[in-house]
Amino acid sequence: MISAGDFRNGITFEWDGKVMQIIEFQHVKPGKGAAFVRTKLKNVITGGVIETSFSPSDKFENAFVERRDMEYSYSDGNLFYFMDQETYELEPIDQSLLGDNFKFVKENMLCNVHSYKGKVFNVDPPNFVELVVTETDPGFKGDTATNVLKPAIVETGAEVKVPLFIEEGEKIRIDTRTGEYMERAKG
Repeated sequence: MISAGDFRNGITFEWDGKVMQIIEFQHVKPGKGAAFVRTKLKNVITGGVIETSFSPSDKFENAFVERRDMEYSYSDGNLFYFMDQETYELEPIDQSLLGDNFKFVKENMLCNVHSYKGKVFNVDPPNFVELVVTETDPGFKGDTATNVLKPAIVETGAEVKVPLFIEEGEKIRIDTRTGEYMERAKG
């Protein structure tokens, strides 16, 4: 059990059957009236954010959200299979639980799988990935305008905007959180 008076950023707890994580909190002691705790909470399952206040004596059940690194193995229809790094067991995860940024993940990449009471609710790909450009228009000599981007298809099938000098077969670094080209991959 945790009381609202002990809230800290990052703590997860159960509230009205939902798993909430504290994004921000503030202990308020007004001149008149009782003290309270003003919070900004994120529902870890749905991602929704709300702001609410609690009495410092309100008590909540702690919620343990398990985060495990698992290797993406393969997909079969709408099921994507991830291998546990310790037990080597494959766990099927439905495509609906994978975010839009999963399009940058290729086989054998480590992802962070979030679960609560054994039920997976989110999969985070690595923040940065290195992928080979499989298809893009050639850049033209003398076309050196700054910050001009062209579309490119990478080996996972995702489309990324890249600078004009990037050619097919080059390995590039992509930020999966934004889907943006970062730089040419080294090596």
